[in-house]
Amino acid sequence: MNKSSHSERDNRRWLVVALPVIVLLLLIGWRLKLKAGDAAQQAEMMALRRSMAPLVTVAPVRVKDVVQTFEGVGNVESKLNVKIASKVSGRLDYLQVREGDRVKAGQVLARIDPTEIEAMLRQKMAALAEAQSRLAQAKINQNPTNTGVTTNIRQQAAALNSAQADYNQASKNLSSQIAAATAAVTEAEGKVSAAQAAIASADAVVNSAKANLANATSRLTRITDLYKQGFVAAQDVDDAKTTLSVQQGAVDVAAEQRKAAVAQRDAAQAQQRATEKQLQITRTKAQADVEAAKAKVSQAEAALDYAKANAAQTPAYAQNIAALQAAVAAAQADVAAARAQRADTILKSPLDGYVTGRYMDPGAMATPAQPILSVQSVNTLWVSVPVSEEASRSVYPGVPAQVSLDALPGRDFPGKVVQFNPSADPMSRQFTARVAIENPGNLIKPGMFARVTMTAQRIPKAIVVPREAIQKTKTGSLVMVVDAEDTAHGQTVSLGASDAADVAITNGLEPGQRVIVLSAQPVKDGQKVRTGNQRPTGKSSQEGASR
Repeated sequence: MNKSSHSERDNRRWLVVALPVIVLLLLIGWRLKLKAGDAAQQAEMMALRRSMAPLVTVAPVRVKDVVQTFEGVGNVESKLNVKIASKVSGRLDYLQVREGDRVKAGQVLARIDPTEIEAMLRQKMAALAEAQSRLAQAKINQNPTNTGVTTNIRQQAAALNSAQADYNQASKNLSSQIAAATAAVTEAEGKVSAAQAAIASADAVVNSAKANLANATSRLTRITDLYKQGFVAAQDVDDAKTTLSVQQGAVDVAAEQRKAAVAQRDAAQAQQRATEKQLQITRTKAQADVEAAKAKVSQAEAALDYAKANAAQTPAYAQNIAALQAAVAAAQADVAAARAQRADTILKSPLDGYVTGRYMDPGAMATPAQPILSVQSVNTLWVSVPVSEEASRSVYPGVPAQVSLDALPGRDFPGKVVQFNPSADPMSRQFTARVAIENPGNLIKPGMFARVTMTAQRIPKAIVVPREAIQKTKTGSLVMVVDAEDTAHGQTVSLGASDAADVAITNGLEPGQRVIVLSAQPVKDGQKVRTGNQRPTGKSSQEGASR
């Protein structure tokens, strides 16, 4: 009984062990069978694919205009940018406009103090009246007696004496005025030197104060250490801190004194420059006055000699009248010149536009050729664009363009090339084209960043294919043409111009043929293909040809 029970127990144990093994072997066999079936199915599918014609996308050969465009970037510039300066020297009395103000042509923008010029004008008018008086007197006495001639001589002598007196006075004024202006320059130079010395002294005071501050800092550190060790009293620490604060204040005071000395030096230098400029103006004006007085002396001497030489000759009166008429004409010209100078004291805007620069304020001294204001016209603007050597052959005045600006997104402004510089920049090897655009509503401002698109070349009625259809080979360019039986044939072509989407074919294709633009696998010459959806081509060939 024991043996049989042990035997049954062993059989059950082996059955428990063998059953999972058997199940595992059955599962492995089933999995291997499934794998073999999948491999056979994949092999069958691969063979089917190899025997099947490849699926391709085709596009028709079309006729359209190939338009090549040139794109460039540049800055917006004003067509007219005028620097307004005075023709005369003087103090600026009136200047109300500022940057951004709109001005009209003929609007008064600034005025120069006309006091000196008006005084000169009155002097010229007095001289004119005197010349006219002498001319009138000569005409009244055209048939005088010898007494009249003698009177004329005396008048000319008096005029000569007056001219000589004016010349002497002008010579004395020249020396005194130059001496006074030179003394002012010397005084200003002394002030500058004194200010420089004050700065040096202030630097020394600052350095001394900083040294005392450093010494007070070190002393505070030492006393603090001694206080921590119990060698000194707390009062000593407080005294050292007070000394440190005093020295810090001394450093700040010395620094402020140095700033004041620097400001005084700058003011003295400005005064020196002003006195030097005034010396130059004084010397020029005084020398001009001397030369004018000298010229009047020469003129009076000539008139006196003329009167003496012709005292006994009756025809001399006619010549004397002519000379006096010339003197009147010269005086009238002087008056006209003085009036023109007075008119030059009023500065007007030469154009409609905006003020873009203001370089002076009322009270400043204006001198010729020194800008006071800058006025720019914004009705018509320019965009200067660099053009490469390749595109320069197709860019010339009159070429249409489209301008877009980052500051005004979504808007294009039509324009055209108005200037083209035929000389390239030697560094960048690029030419410069200027595109003119209108500025409706004054939205565009000079200095904005602009993008310009110009039509560089247009080839009408070109035979084109999509860029994807072109294959590059060792022997040239190739396209795969699909015939009516869906058989692919390799065709060598000659390429022409191109645009963003298409390439012109100059030889090798005819309109209406189909070319492969996309294929899931390489297509060989003579191979059957399956055409999928034809690629959209946009406009028809007639529409492309008629554009």
